[in-house]
Amino acid sequence: MKGKYLKKGNGFSTGLMNSLLHKRFMFEWFSYDGFYTDRQGEIRDGNERRIYMEVIEILKSGIEKGCSDIFVVPGCPVSMKINGIVLPFSDEKVRASDAEEILHDIYKIENNRSMDTLLKTGDDDFSFSLKGTGRFRCNAYRQRGSLAAVLRVVAFGLPDPEAMQIPDGIMDLSQRRKGLVLITGPAGSGKSTTLACMTDQINRERNAHIITIEDPIEFIHLHNKSIVSQREISQDTESYNTALKAALRQAPNVLLLGEMRDFETIQTALTAAETGQLVLSTMHTLGAAKTIERIIDVFPENQQQQIRTQLSITLEAVVSQQLIPGVGGGLEPAFEIMFTNGDIQNMIKEGKSHQIDNAVCSGASQGMTTMDAYIMDLYKKGKISRENAVMYSMHPEIMIKKLG
Repeated sequence: MKGKYLKKGNGFSTGLMNSLLHKRFMFEWFSYDGFYTDRQGEIRDGNERRIYMEVIEILKSGIEKGCSDIFVVPGCPVSMKINGIVLPFSDEKVRASDAEEILHDIYKIENNRSMDTLLKTGDDDFSFSLKGTGRFRCNAYRQRGSLAAVLRVVAFGLPDPEAMQIPDGIMDLSQRRKGLVLITGPAGSGKSTTLACMTDQINRERNAHIITIEDPIEFIHLHNKSIVSQREISQDTESYNTALKAALRQAPNVLLLGEMRDFETIQTALTAAETGQLVLSTMHTLGAAKTIERIIDVFPENQQQQIRTQLSITLEAVVSQQLIPGVGGGLEPAFEIMFTNGDIQNMIKEGKSHQIDNAVCSGASQGMTTMDAYIMDLYKKGKISRENAVMYSMHPEIMIKKLG
């Protein structure tokens, strides 16, 4: 395996390659003490003081090149997703034994994490850190009988909302004291980043108890004005629902749920929002109307009217987001923002969610915007192409007519 993932022809300069190879040689002389787990505990086992530098440099290069994900899949080169496009890191294909070796080293970094869950179930999900480099979320799995992994890159430190181009109207939701705020969108659209920005703002500005329940923990929030309790599924608690029920007895002011997955968790989250906590969470839907329909459809038919009523009272806002390839490279965030007002409350309660899009469209003076209006604005500013404006719009046929 030595050296084979650090080759010319993978987009790196010769100088960088020589530097990486030199670092590999030098690294072998040093202990493992410099690397931290997501618990910030040091790995000091004398038997685990060496690690293949290729793995470390792949991770570091992922951060340096601004990739969002790193792929380790047998039969393909180690690859990186940059601006939504998957590119090979080298021309060397990963063998099954190589992938197993890489994963073994990654598990060592994560405080010598046991691979039992992966080997028994075929899936494992966890986060780990490299000191001075960044955090990574690893989803390890078995495919075609071999081990593989996708590593989500999470930079050290907390994201800056201005740099992330998150509108002020979304950040202002951090000032709410109760109710349910949902950040929605497809995988990889930046939902966790938006939540991290909102949580950080609360932490800096309020004397509160923030409880996060995540699978796994991505961004680390140090105590500031607030006390921040971060709980990870399988490490600190059994499930979202178990942790959420327990959280209601832990005097929370703010609850952050990594995801609302099932009707029990949704029901408990609604109860928490109804009884005076601010609940922040995510869903994989796109658009306020579809999000509301999805929540209601999770429940049995005989409970749906009750949920409509409860949701109409507790729902504060739905923010949907997606990332669109920019004209000059990079990705441009696009948002739909819905704040629940009296009209929208009635629409939710009466099962008229199909009318919500029109309500959002007419709520511009209140800070609301539809996804298509936001996309049109990006196009007019020259930030995205006509093709992508149509491709990412909620109503492509209408968008084509508006573009002329």
